Amino acid sequence: MSTNSDKQPARKLVAVKPDEQPVDKQPDWAYALDHRDRSWLVDLFARIGVQVGGISAILFIVAIFLFIGTEGFEFLWNRLSFSELLFGTQWDPTVEPPVYGAAPLIMGTAWITFVAMVIAVPLSFAAAVYVGEFARGKQREWLKIGIELLAAIPSVVWGVIGLHVMKPLIEDTFDVQVGLNVLNAGIILGLMAAPIIATIAEDALKAVPEGYREAAESLGATRWQVIWKVVLPHARPGLSAAVLLGVGRAFGETIAVLMASGHRLMIPESVFDSAATLTATIAAELGEAAVGGDHYQVLFVLGLLLFLITFCINLLADRIVRGRRAKA
Repeated sequence: MSTNSDKQPARKLVAVKPDEQPVDKQPDWAYALDHRDRSWLVDLFARIGVQVGGISAILFIVAIFLFIGTEGFEFLWNRLSFSELLFGTQWDPTVEPPVYGAAPLIMGTAWITFVAMVIAVPLSFAAAVYVGEFARGKQREWLKIGIELLAAIPSVVWGVIGLHVMKPLIEDTFDVQVGLNVLNAGIILGLMAAPIIATIAEDALKAVPEGYREAAESLGATRWQVIWKVVLPHARPGLSAAVLLGVGRAFGETIAVLMASGHRLMIPESVFDSAATLTATIAAELGEAAVGGDHYQVLFVLGLLLFLITFCINLLADRIVRGRRAKA
């Protein structure tokens, strides 16, 4: 008795050559990825725009450095003593022979920046801790908006505040004859740098994993102990970078310092002495210097020195953040 399986014809085995392998039909999703439609063109132009923007930022920095260098490097190399520039205690490019000692300008900048950081760092860190760890909901949003608006106030407005508000206040409070001094400029610069430091510090606190806070709280730590023992140590590199960027902001400020510092070309001995900074000296004297003259070129040397200092500060801040990410 035969079965149905016995009646079925035997299947023929056909050998397929390697170069005759069957090609599967391309699926629809693969075709959509390969198809150059409008979305593909938009993505291409967006990628090109981002690349051009990033490269142009680097090119602009290089162009600024080359411009400042070509105007002042020849004078620095051939006709100026670098030791006199850094350690000379008298700045008077208009006398004969001219004197190019920039130590009063460098020390004035350092004094004012130090006072600014003494004022800005506690205020900005306190604001960052409150906004990042205690404020909630709309209160947090309004506080962040207020900090950002504080950073948007123009420099000349801060200079007017230092000239007409802080000057008489310092004279009456500390019984000094001149209210345009290092303390005045430091307070103004501290208030100007505080929003930047607070914003970056708040981002650093927010980057701390939430599991660290929960683990500390599960062990019985109070809210302040969590912040002091867990959050702040973990966010230390970001906080250090925030301080360095604030130093760079204070170091490069011009018009507010010129209006609030008194612009005295001598090394300050206390916070109640008037002082001059590198940026204020460039702004005050560049318009009166003959183009191409020695005075004109030595001001570009100061600009080159200022550019290198601020560049090193920003580079150090970037290295701190990158080092922390690498360890993480």
